[in-house]
Amino acid sequence: MLVDEKSNEITAIPELLKSLNIKGNIVTIDASDCKSAGCQTDIAHLIRKGKAHYMLGLKGNQGTLHEDVQEYFDDSRLLSGCAYHKVVDKARSAVEIREYWQTSDISWLAQKKAWAGMTSIVMTRNTIHKGDTTTTETRYFISSLPENVQEAARAIRGHWMVESYHWHLDVTFREDANHTLDKAAAYNLNIVKKMALNTLRLLDVGIPKISLKNKRFMLNMDFGLYFDRLMTI
Repeated sequence: MLVDEKSNEITAIPELLKSLNIKGNIVTIDASDCKSAGCQTDIAHLIRKGKAHYMLGLKGNQGTLHEDVQEYFDDSRLLSGCAYHKVVDKARSAVEIREYWQTSDISWLAQKKAWAGMTSIVMTRNTIHKGDTTTTETRYFISSLPENVQEAARAIRGHWMVESYHWHLDVTFREDANHTLDKAAAYNLNIVKKMALNTLRLLDVGIPKISLKNKRFMLNMDFGLYFDRLMTI
């Protein structure tokens, strides 16, 4: 589906949902992808109407919903009763700890009726230890998924992997700076860039922990040196 360049997430997301067969899937939307609570409640309704589930990020634009959910998870007694899942990854001299809490105890939420099929709330906490530095990020979600914290974790993690993918397209290939006017040409260029990005991920240039941007630079400087390796990918 091609979206009008004058459009934005508020108008594009509902139109996209209407055009897709989302039945049986989980639709994830970041808190920054939709600016108003009214927009988000309409999207939740469309997702449930399409017989799919949703995982919607919260921020301070849904009235008191974000604050209420945050206060719930801030209560250590209530938090201990939530379903819990933890994943630890080690990469690039850093340790990342991803924690997930989910509960279907939401009868107390005053805004519950406004969100079609809302069944649970979720909190995630990502903690990264790198050298002497520790960073922590906490996010909150509402969902139509029943209490199954492993499934909730997969949905949230899958969303941020896609976000990371598009970030690399912008940083490595400057996708956001592409001003190709012909829509078919822009679509084809996007496909080619995604293929190139996947190839870069797999290409071994003999330097561990090298960024994709620098890997692309090395490849352009001496394409012949890496040609045989590219042909085996």
